[in-house]
Amino acid sequence: MPTRPPAGRARPGAKPGATREQIERRERFERARRESLRPGPEGPAVMYGWHTVTAALQNPARHIRRLLATENAARRLAEEGIACPITPEIVRPSAIAERLLPDAVHQGLYLEADPLSAPQIENLPAKGIVLVLDQITDPHNVGAIVRSAAAFAVTAIVTTQRHAPEATGALAKAASGALEHVPLVNVQNLARGLAALKARGFLVVGLDSSGEADLAALPLRAPIALVLGAEGKGLRQLTRDTCDHVARIDLPGAIKSLNVSNAAALALYATRLRLAGS
Repeated sequence: MPTRPPAGRARPGAKPGATREQIERRERFERARRESLRPGPEGPAVMYGWHTVTAALQNPARHIRRLLATENAARRLAEEGIACPITPEIVRPSAIAERLLPDAVHQGLYLEADPLSAPQIENLPAKGIVLVLDQITDPHNVGAIVRSAAAFAVTAIVTTQRHAPEATGALAKAASGALEHVPLVNVQNLARGLAALKARGFLVVGLDSSGEADLAALPLRAPIALVLGAEGKGLRQLTRDTCDHVARIDLPGAIKSLNVSNAAALALYATRLRLAGS
């Protein structure tokens, strides 16, 4: 149960002298505003920030619906020779900020675009590394994972249709342009999705702190699917049962677990080294 602030102490963000009724009305307004800013499943992908927007502008597969830019950002686009498929609307920074959640760093660029088309899991090429995310819901973590995936030339990222963030907003910002380089595949049932990968010859390795062996010690081969679970919950039991192996990442220091996005980057590095040496 949330507690009310002691009498005489204002809530964070409240104006001095505001009554409790005014504060609560403002909080209800902010909650409603945050909900309204969440894109619906049929809505456009919202992107903001320099690297995120410019990568989308340079991707011929992106259909851009709308582009807002401040004068400084528009000048920089021209100076760096970044072509805009549509004419940007020149606006003040506040016109972009009011479309985003508080503290979003937009760097003078805001874009609305159609989502990229997603391949079917049965049509993924049987090569390289595929990342599979088992109900990882934090958009910042998923965005960071997408960025690492692009750095390590991952073939695709598989997520579930439910319990996974949309490829927009904070996720796109955290990915820093990587959404344009790594296909995202959505499946309704993850266990069936893993079975489809195994049928195409993928070795499926789950990552968990209680894994049977260190990832670096397993006999890895391509094509390979690395499966990561949500922080705290880890891999679901059916997901674990579907994997060929469940591996851990042995760490020499006092801290024995990593943020899931850091674990993904380390697992990709270790796997790439093993595949290169095999």
